Amino acid sequence: MSDTTLTRRDALASALAAGAFYLLPDVARATTPVEGPAEAFSFELLKEKARLLSRQDFKPARIAEAETLDKLDYDRHNQIRFKPDRSLWKGQAGRSPVQFFFPGRYFKESIKVYSVEGGMAREVLFSKGLFDIPEDNPAKSLKDSVGFAGFRVQDETSGLDWMAFLGASYWRTSGYSGQFGLSVRGLALDTAVATGPEEFPRFTRFWLEPQKNGGLVAYALLESPRATGAYRISSSRDKGVIQDIDATLFLRGDVERLGIAPLTSMFWYGKQNRNLAPDWRPEVHDSDGLEIHDSEGRRTWRPLNNPPRTMANAFMADNLRGFGLMQRERSFQEYLDDGVFYEKRASAWIEPKGNWGNGAVSLVEIPTDDEIHDNIVAFWTPGPRAAAGSRYDLAYRLHWAESCPVTPDTACFTATRIGAGGVPGQPRPAGVAKMVCDFDPHGFDGLGRGDAVLHVSASQGLVDNTSVYPVAGEDYWRAIFDIDFSALPENNDDPIDIAAYVEVRGKAMTETLLLQLFPSQLRRIVGTRA
Repeated sequence: MSDTTLTRRDALASALAAGAFYLLPDVARATTPVEGPAEAFSFELLKEKARLLSRQDFKPARIAEAETLDKLDYDRHNQIRFKPDRSLWKGQAGRSPVQFFFPGRYFKESIKVYSVEGGMAREVLFSKGLFDIPEDNPAKSLKDSVGFAGFRVQDETSGLDWMAFLGASYWRTSGYSGQFGLSVRGLALDTAVATGPEEFPRFTRFWLEPQKNGGLVAYALLESPRATGAYRISSSRDKGVIQDIDATLFLRGDVERLGIAPLTSMFWYGKQNRNLAPDWRPEVHDSDGLEIHDSEGRRTWRPLNNPPRTMANAFMADNLRGFGLMQRERSFQEYLDDGVFYEKRASAWIEPKGNWGNGAVSLVEIPTDDEIHDNIVAFWTPGPRAAAGSRYDLAYRLHWAESCPVTPDTACFTATRIGAGGVPGQPRPAGVAKMVCDFDPHGFDGLGRGDAVLHVSASQGLVDNTSVYPVAGEDYWRAIFDIDFSALPENNDDPIDIAAYVEVRGKAMTETLLLQLFPSQLRRIVGTRA
């Protein structure tokens, strides 16, 4: 892959594999980063700063020595290593050491970082002396003081990374397993809207405050042409990473699609579309579905797609209880990749604090032909119009966990497969696909064939051959139905939206399964024979 097509996933991987930063004169060579003069700091002061900035015109970041930074491509950037003995808080008991990222072709805009102790903040000053830089690397010639590209937080004992902030307002953690996967960000503005390009707000300054047992509070100032914001991100670890996030946002301009608590992930293919990907592995994805809990207690599961074109869907959920991009498939045998371990990728669950009011969970899915692209975005979109001058005060808890932290009260769908419709052993009807949807047995103890009813509705096409039963010799159930799309014109690729759930004696016993199918892809899948 050429340097000019390096993706965000490559950039993040490069940064976590090496160490990367921006540059200052070669002045500071102490054993820890040099800190500037002390100044008072609090979250209230940060919110006031964001408010005042929102009343001023946006000033784009100045990029110093851009031509030299452009020479720091993927390989040259990887050559630059942060010196471990100069980590912030290195050797201080109970604190997670912090290392910093060097700038480069894909991280030209700098940030400022401050260390906070007792309500006083000191800037962590940049220096090339904090890094090991090969003599023939273009970074050696940098002279301007422009700041860091980001930072990573490490475990005090093992030295392994468990959190990293790099690029726009993105950050990631190692989740419950030590394996980095999907990303989150502070704010999304006009993702996948027809009226114009997406705007990516940036965290331009960070204030880092150590907590007990290696925890960390990261305060961040967010800036962009149409928004400013103050963030407090409190991180702790216990069977995963848990983050309590408080954010105050100010809009400088109108926003068509405001994205609160955005999650970003990758879905190339899974069980339902594995025939469409030219790869040897059974499945490749960081997340396999979107889970939503609404205020009435209803739970929805929407398997992710790799659609033929960019799709944006909204799922109404007033007074939202939670949503997340989840990785439900946890078997190595379903991925067979011992290099990236997709079965260990964390799920990310957003738990609102307080009533977020009217709104919807938005899901954006972008076509991809490889695993290097983050093509999935999910976020909360408030119902009221996001107009210039608006203020939002939000709080939520972010769980990086193996599964949803909320105890299930219904059975959950675990796998969806698509094949040719009809009855085995008989001629298969043209234009008919069979949907095979497995779910766990929660609440189905003592039940058997004939005790449950499958309800299925479809926006177009005909549903037939429905059945639901426990799988013989296994500890899960299966719901099956055919979708006949043969009457749809060949040039009609409007999605077929399907909703399904299983009922026992008038009570819904499973979450609601939502599927979005495309006739063009169904024709390819149904026409494929193993």
